[in-house]
Amino acid sequence: MHDYRLTQLISPDELRRHLDEMAERINKDYEGKSLVLIGILKGSFIFLADLARRLTVPVEIDFVRLASYGTKTETSGQIEITKDIELAVEGRDVLLVEDIIDTGTTVAWYLEKMQGRSPASIKICALIDKYERRSKEVPIDYVCIPLEKGFVVGYGLDFSERHRNLPGIYEVQFT
Repeated sequence: MHDYRLTQLISPDELRRHLDEMAERINKDYEGKSLVLIGILKGSFIFLADLARRLTVPVEIDFVRLASYGTKTETSGQIEITKDIELAVEGRDVLLVEDIIDTGTTVAWYLEKMQGRSPASIKICALIDKYERRSKEVPIDYVCIPLEKGFVVGYGLDFSERHRNLPGIYEVQFT
């Protein structure tokens, strides 16, 4: 295991404020409608749960798990669905909920797959938009935290499956 330390970037209180603001926007945008939230596993589960509790519009929740093959730092671009959604989305308003959008490759691929299922609308919601390494442009409709760069953990984000349970967002600094 690497030697590293964690430095807090976003406190739990700051996260709550960002989530409150995002939920308010989503509630206004979907007023009078119902919404299907699709969380992209594993990283989105904490963010999605906290977001869903703040929404006043009717919601249904489902999850998808995507596998992107390659090295730990680079995707090969080969993506597959290892756990698909179970809810029907045809003719429905869908919000994809992702923990972090980095290169954009995985979300762009899944967005294309979801559009083939003919939802009434489909938007993307991200806890973190990390645009430093963006190679595929994706329309991110709701962003909690824009970050230029950095390797971050906490609040669902992991480093080798660790630190997902931290209540804030921390930058991993290798020593």
